[in-house]
Amino acid sequence: MLLEDRAKRETERIMKEWMKIIPAEERKAYEQGGFMGAGEIGERTALVVVDVTYGFTGSKGKTLEEAIAEFGPACGPVSWETMPRIAQLIAMFRELGRPVVYTRSHPYDTQFAGKATKSKRVTNVIPPRFNDFPEEITPRDGEWVLEKTKASAFFQTPLASYLVQKKIDTVIMCGVSTSGCVRASVVDSFSNGFNTFVVDDCCFDRSNFAHCANLFDMNAKYGTVVSLDELEAQMLGPQMTRPQA
Repeated sequence: MLLEDRAKRETERIMKEWMKIIPAEERKAYEQGGFMGAGEIGERTALVVVDVTYGFTGSKGKTLEEAIAEFGPACGPVSWETMPRIAQLIAMFRELGRPVVYTRSHPYDTQFAGKATKSKRVTNVIPPRFNDFPEEITPRDGEWVLEKTKASAFFQTPLASYLVQKKIDTVIMCGVSTSGCVRASVVDSFSNGFNTFVVDDCCFDRSNFAHCANLFDMNAKYGTVVSLDELEAQMLGPQMTRPQA
């Protein structure tokens, strides 16, 4: 009994925060059903930074309510808590010489293709600064900024063709919102045959419950969810070679 209690405490200690909201019996059922397996990072990786613009963050220093008043889809403080880790993730891919793709809303998406979600938003041209990237993660020359009209970065865009042309075997996802455009992009990445990873502490959402529940579900079915530290350990370990100066 003591050994069982000790094992249970150790499991709870190392369990990721987003898994703690899932009832233990449901986690067990998923594991018994063959879900929750981990994928392997391939030799040719690409990073997709999903929709990390002011429209989905709001201006720095605002409360969630203030951020939403500025831009309806904004996530507020959690955006800026996550931003340094996203910048660190991008820096790692740049250092390794791997492709970095940014996505954002097409400026005229509502006019031509409808909105990315069913939420009630203004249906004309998106407002100024909505599509601007924060200074911390501004794309560099040569990094592709992909404008999309729907939640998924793959839906009726050339992203899959680009990744195939680059001979990418593994797609790493980060960004916003975990339950919306990140999830939709992860499902389509998996459906297009790419080994797909999600960096949990480099994603954010206006709802922590939605963030946690969707990380659990993506990890169970469509990708492998890892932390930034775990990803760095895999990509910068002895099996990976840094590019020569």
